[in-house]
Amino acid sequence: MKANMGTLDKTVRVLIAIAIAILIYANVISGTFAIVLGIFGVVFVLTSLVSFCPLYTLFGIRTCKTKN
Repeated sequence: MKANMGTLDKTVRVLIAIAIAILIYANVISGTFAIVLGIFGVVFVLTSLVSFCPLYTLFGIRTCKTKN
């Protein structure tokens, strides 16, 4: 797996995951919607940790700097 996520992209994903976690913890969202968003949050954190997003590969997107 080649990295295809830049620093800004990873930071935004982690911040979104934190916001989702806070909303779930504060009971602002609940039920099935909370479960679905929680799964998205976990996926955002995991893809940020490994710097690789499978969807970016499918669409040919790269947000990281390439080495020449």
